[in-house]
Amino acid sequence: MKDWGRSSMSRRLAARLLSVVLSAVATPALLALALPPASAHAQAGPQQASPVRRGLSYDQQQEKINAWTVGLAAGRIEGAPLRLAAEMARVVDDGANMLVLPIVTRGPVENLNSLLYLRGVDLAIINSDALEEYKAEFPDLRLHVTYLLNLFPSELHIFVRPEIQSLQDLAGKKVNFNTLGTAAAYSGPLIFSRLGINVDKTFIPHQLALQQMRKGEGDMAAVVFITSKPVDAFLRGQWEPGFKFLPVTYNDKFEDYYQPSFLEATDYPALIKSGERVSTISVPTLLVSYNWPLGSDRYRRVGRFTDYLFTRVDKLQVGGFDPQWKAINLRASAPGLTRFPAAQQWLDRQARQPTDKR
Repeated sequence: MKDWGRSSMSRRLAARLLSVVLSAVATPALLALALPPASAHAQAGPQQASPVRRGLSYDQQQEKINAWTVGLAAGRIEGAPLRLAAEMARVVDDGANMLVLPIVTRGPVENLNSLLYLRGVDLAIINSDALEEYKAEFPDLRLHVTYLLNLFPSELHIFVRPEIQSLQDLAGKKVNFNTLGTAAAYSGPLIFSRLGINVDKTFIPHQLALQQMRKGEGDMAAVVFITSKPVDAFLRGQWEPGFKFLPVTYNDKFEDYYQPSFLEATDYPALIKSGERVSTISVPTLLVSYNWPLGSDRYRRVGRFTDYLFTRVDKLQVGGFDPQWKAINLRASAPGLTRFPAAQQWLDRQARQPTDKR
């Protein structure tokens, strides 16, 4: 059981918890609307077991359904993390032996909040820098959160108008960070703070901000995307000469949560010249678990989920699933966190297996 009845919990976090609970209540209906039916070849798991077993009492039926169920805090209904969570749930599904419930939340910080405080949540998809939110109030946070997978990087894109030549030129200018609750809205201002650049922050839909940039309206100087490259808006948009991505250098300001990355011509051929690279940073998107005590019921559930997911990850790397699964590296580390013990044990067992030399 999570014991977080501490006097140090702020009212702000308590309010967030209420919002998460409300989101979780709405999850089944929202998922039904949001997620398209899977194609036949993408149905990796067995057929669902009958929800009712004859001969079992209500209490027995309740115990059976709950025995191997895990809750996964995923994210906003329109976001990629919720889609990835639904795909993982599909692949590891094993009837009464494993059931994953993806939960709609308000974003990566809410997901971490859910993992720490909300009953029934065993796993969460977060951005690595969501840990920063708890740094002051929760200094031992990393003792309670472990990671299973570094899912994929979300690259920082700082896209600017022609008259902007450097990051320093953005000081005091209007910069859009997408709508509240998105990765850009949380990580973007945090990154600019670390860069020491004070901008006029706006939080409107990126599509509207890009239109303002193109037309020179509203004094919009830049938009900040934090998502996996390539971004459709930059591939499909028609941009006049001078519109560009600004470089961001990876240094010790970013080594706690971020990783170095780059944008290149193969990503955005209309905006980056062949052979050139624009340096940037990326925010790792992580699948994390609460650090359940070894041998506990919740530890066993997450351990079984880990075994099923790692063993069946190849089933996610075929048509019908998100293409990012094809680049997944089970051994990739996560900045600042230790790996969930059952996940590390699975990797160690695989390393000890003899290789096929045929």
